[in-house]
Amino acid sequence: MPVPESVAASRRPLTESALAGLAGPGRTVPRLEVLAAAASTNTLLSGRAAEDPDAWPHMSALVADHQTAGRGRSGRGWVTPAGSSLTLSFVVRPEVPTAETSWLPLVVGQAVATTLRDAGVGGVLKWPNDVVVDAGAAEIPGWGRWRKVVGILCEAVPGQPGTFIAGIGINVSQEQTDLPVPHAASLLTLGAARLDRAALLRSLVAHLADAVAHWEADAASAHREIAALTATLGQVVTVAVPSGESVEGHAVRLDDSGALVVRSADGTERAVNAGDVSVRRA
Repeated sequence: MPVPESVAASRRPLTESALAGLAGPGRTVPRLEVLAAAASTNTLLSGRAAEDPDAWPHMSALVADHQTAGRGRSGRGWVTPAGSSLTLSFVVRPEVPTAETSWLPLVVGQAVATTLRDAGVGGVLKWPNDVVVDAGAAEIPGWGRWRKVVGILCEAVPGQPGTFIAGIGINVSQEQTDLPVPHAASLLTLGAARLDRAALLRSLVAHLADAVAHWEADAASAHREIAALTATLGQVVTVAVPSGESVEGHAVRLDDSGALVVRSADGTERAVNAGDVSVRRA
């Protein structure tokens, strides 16, 4: 069966010429490097930023046309067919207090969700680092009708205080059978109006720059906007925390550090800083 033109166009290789004018002196992205393939853009960019920080200013980016060993949280792999995703990492040096930097994955998520909305898909945040869409499909245990479209992985650069790598992977033109897990979706499977990866990247760059600048200028306002976009809030959840235990109850709010506050059946509240969230029926 022939590949639709919109899908074929989305899978055209990402090259520096295709992204001409996006980066350079005085632009939002001061440096942009585009690779045909990379194992993990986060790992590669973290090493380069640690080795030569001056060569990678704030908002510099490394893009891989195909990421062959993508990483999610807790070391999970995430690999999709060549040309079907937008995979990249940014160097982010936010001018915020150290205690505020735990919000970075949510700030990045807000920017990505806005980018998806520009493409015609109603993205929302699944705490702490996924962007999901209510696909109106059959429920999947732990996910309900949500489908994961974007994964985000933010990591500190070793030896460089205040410097972070924000990795983003957006499923663009995969068919459902190409996706690694049943709860995943792509812009194609969700009927997005825009599948052009170069156009998506340009939109993402603009929204990320705006989101970081707003966060730096007015953190309290940024927190409120992020909370309003976080679909986890108000849900009955089970959170598997890194220690191995589970926290169950209603997700009621985000605290000052961006942690998820879960209220148990007896009214006790606990702030969870990291973990895998499963949504349960009320």
